[in-house]
Amino acid sequence: MATAKDIIETDIPAVLKEKPELAKDINAIIHFDISGEGGGKWTLDATKSEGWVSSGIEGASKMTVTVSNDDFVKIREKKLNAQMAAMQGKLKFKPMDMGLAMKLAKLLG
Repeated sequence: MATAKDIIETDIPAVLKEKPELAKDINAIIHFDISGEGGGKWTLDATKSEGWVSSGIEGASKMTVTVSNDDFVKIREKKLNAQMAAMQGKLKFKPMDMGLAMKLAKLLG
């Protein structure tokens, strides 16, 4: 069973290697605060050309994504719609920057 750690540390860097234009598009530091088992805190720095993901909270983020490990995995596996999760308050973006959230959705989708 996948965890947020697998998705953030393995899947996201693989996607960014394949599609470097996504990193250029996001061009921001994003923090992930994932609760529950398999969760944790990570920094995604899309302003860099490699080494995008690090464990823990680093630098000033443009956005923080807060979600439970279970919901994050369901969103990634397309078992939970990200927009529905956001509307239900399961997926939170601080500050709520729709443009950036949509770019992030492309990366996770």
